[in-house]
Amino acid sequence: MPSGLIALLDDVATIAKLAASSMDDIGAAVSKAGSKAAGVVIDDTAVTPRYVTGLSPERELPIIGKIALGSFKNKLLIILPVALFLSWAGQQIGFDLITPLLMIGGAYLCFEGAEKLWEKISGDHHDTDELMACDDPGELEARQVAGAIRTDFILSAEIMVIALAALELDSLVIEAVVLAVVGIAITVMVYGTVGLIVKLDDIGLHLCSKGGALASLGRGLVLGVPKLLAFLSIVGTAAMLWVGGQILLHGMETLHIGEAIPHLTHDLAVHGAEALGFWQGFWSWLFNAGFGAIAGIIVGGLIVAVLHLLPSRKKPVQEAAAH
Repeated sequence: MPSGLIALLDDVATIAKLAASSMDDIGAAVSKAGSKAAGVVIDDTAVTPRYVTGLSPERELPIIGKIALGSFKNKLLIILPVALFLSWAGQQIGFDLITPLLMIGGAYLCFEGAEKLWEKISGDHHDTDELMACDDPGELEARQVAGAIRTDFILSAEIMVIALAALELDSLVIEAVVLAVVGIAITVMVYGTVGLIVKLDDIGLHLCSKGGALASLGRGLVLGVPKLLAFLSIVGTAAMLWVGGQILLHGMETLHIGEAIPHLTHDLAVHGAEALGFWQGFWSWLFNAGFGAIAGIIVGGLIVAVLHLLPSRKKPVQEAAAH
């Protein structure tokens, strides 16, 4: 056998071994990164159903499909390459470029959550009034989808950056593959779950026609789904506040800006969990989420207050009321 062919076969065997090793690395990295991002995934699942609540039932799944497609684009076409580039560039210049951008996104989540909270307290439904003024179903759907994709972008960025931070790989290519796998898997899981949630009432109606125990289950679903959606709406608003607040607190600690505040909240959460003496992991997470929500309410409330002082902010509502 010619020596050149032997050398080629040796190279192929070496590449195959490296590929097998890389697949093991990718599998382990995906598992680790996915588990780190699990908390934000739950928040993403809670936030999304509110964007299809109240719309035509036959448009629910198509709307979720559009939001999921937007989420895929957010993660794979924008966030993934930008996160990898900023991570690489930050290493070259010795400065964290990702955290400031995440903090801007966190502030936006705080604003979204705080505005929803303000609307419930004051009855000033700015966004709802604008939507009610829209008599074109296509435009209404487009606005809802755009709002959902905008919120998804922030949550997706947090998911992908958490996943990236959990990786300890030397290969940029493998990091890209891992982030792509995590992004795809999480998007399918989140929007598959959301699709199931919003169609539970239809499933319940179908079961009602079956009779017996299935009919009882169906009636339970029909009666329970509105309460579940109302609960998820509350959780979604709270999620935007605590995720946004935690992003800001973590960013302050990372950038050494007022880091005494995140250190204090972390210590209080740890000591509080230790004082209770049981389910310490759960209580520590709950306390941290609570402190994040407080930070989110403060920052988001300030942004809402500033925006509500702007004349241009009130003009659309006044025009809608005049019509």
